Amino acid sequence: MRRLPMEKYLKTAYYAFVNYAARESIYPFYASFKVTHRCGLRCSFCNVWMEKTPDLSTEEVFKVLDNIGNSSIILLSLEGGDPLMRKDLGEILKYAHKKPFYLFFTTNGHLIDKRPMSEYGKYIDYLHISIDEGHGNLEFFDRLEEFQSFGPEICIQIVVTRDTLDALEEKVKRVHDVGARTVVMPATHLDGTDNYYPDPKKFRREVLRLKKKYKNTITTPRGFLDNINRPHGCSTSSIIIDSDGGLFYPCRTVGKRLYNFTEGSFMDFLKTEEAKKAREEMKKCTRRCGWYQYFATDVFASPLSFVSSFSPYFFK
Repeated sequence: MRRLPMEKYLKTAYYAFVNYAARESIYPFYASFKVTHRCGLRCSFCNVWMEKTPDLSTEEVFKVLDNIGNSSIILLSLEGGDPLMRKDLGEILKYAHKKPFYLFFTTNGHLIDKRPMSEYGKYIDYLHISIDEGHGNLEFFDRLEEFQSFGPEICIQIVVTRDTLDALEEKVKRVHDVGARTVVMPATHLDGTDNYYPDPKKFRREVLRLKKKYKNTITTPRGFLDNINRPHGCSTSSIIIDSDGGLFYPCRTVGKRLYNFTEGSFMDFLKTEEAKKAREEMKKCTRRCGWYQYFATDVFASPLSFVSSFSPYFFK
């Protein structure tokens, strides 16, 4: 893991303390930036490809990255759709790599053979490749060694539906056998999609069993598995930025577009009464959608959850 400027770590610790003192996640630490809604797939549990939100220009993307770099965010994931659809991706990755945050990159892999992945890999800290039945690419499990040659740490993202929970172990075993990592998440029931969300109790039980059996392989934190089985377990310590720079706040599920990352300071927005009211509304939500990003980020507040999530990267 590369080192960020010491100033970034100190600021992150400060924002974590402020959140702790306020007993709410005022300042987020993780963000996903959907640089495009375009995708070559039509996954049945996903609704991103259904939306027609436009992409930002290259220069506008740089503005978003500048804003993120000046914020409390320390982990940024570039996502889609499929970000490999963008022809200016190389420029975006180079620019993002200079910013004071760790860069995750998530793709379904269907364009990997048509893109210079070894070149892209120079600017990516963690390469996430979604491989599962829903993405229709199970054959990619036979190429894990090849994917590891791209340079960055690879983490296989496995989306589990109610019908595929029993098939999870063979995937985890394959990842374990090549010394890679996997993040296992349930298929969230999104607006406009059929409900494939697995039983959260069964999901928790199976993932905990596999974490124990295949040590240092599954990065899904125990805190997430506990949170999806509670009446309320989500948090605004994570945000999702849309392809036009818009932010649904407090979350993508129930939030409204209250801010755009191409305009003004994100940190200033977080201090507004509008943002505070949105965070209060999130606490009242009873949907229990299980969206990984919002339910897993207690990792930044809980030492035990932090160890559960990040120890696979430090222990081979």
